[in-house]
Amino acid sequence: MFRGHSNRSLDPKGRLMIPPEFRKAAASLGSDGALMLTNFDGCVVGYPLPEWERIEESFNRINVLDKRLRNFQRFFISGAMEVSLDKQGRILIPPHLRSYAGLDKEVVVAGVGKKFEIWNQDVFEAKRREMEEAFDEDMAELADKGFELHL
Repeated sequence: MFRGHSNRSLDPKGRLMIPPEFRKAAASLGSDGALMLTNFDGCVVGYPLPEWERIEESFNRINVLDKRLRNFQRFFISGAMEVSLDKQGRILIPPHLRSYAGLDKEVVVAGVGKKFEIWNQDVFEAKRREMEEAFDEDMAELADKGFELHL
C-alpha cells in the first residue's frame, strides 16, 4: 500500500525521485519498476502495472452506449503512459501529464492505498485546507450514506 506524502522536486527534464517506501510498495505489488501514470482529478496518478491492468480490465465491462463512460474512458486511458524507474529511482513524467497537473518544480507525492498521486505542491496544500474546513460536514454526509470508519 502507498501511504503518507513527501515533498519532492522535479528536475529540469521532468524527472521525479520516487520515495523509497513507494518504490518498495510498487515492487511488492509485482511492478518490476514499471508504473502507469495517468491524468485524474487534477493530478498525475501512478499505478503499479498489475493494478493498472486490473483497471483496464474493468473498462472492458462498461456500457459503451453511455457517452459519459466513453468520454471518461477516453480521457483516462488515452492519458496513460508507462514509465520505468531508472537506477536512481526516478521516473520521467511525460510533458502532457506535467501540463495537465500544473507540475513545474515543487510537487507532493501522496500515497493513496493502491496508487499514488503527484500534485503541484500549492494545489495539494489548498486541497488539504479545503478538506480540513469541510471535514465534519463531509464525515456526517458519508455516515448518512452508510460509510463506516472504525478508528
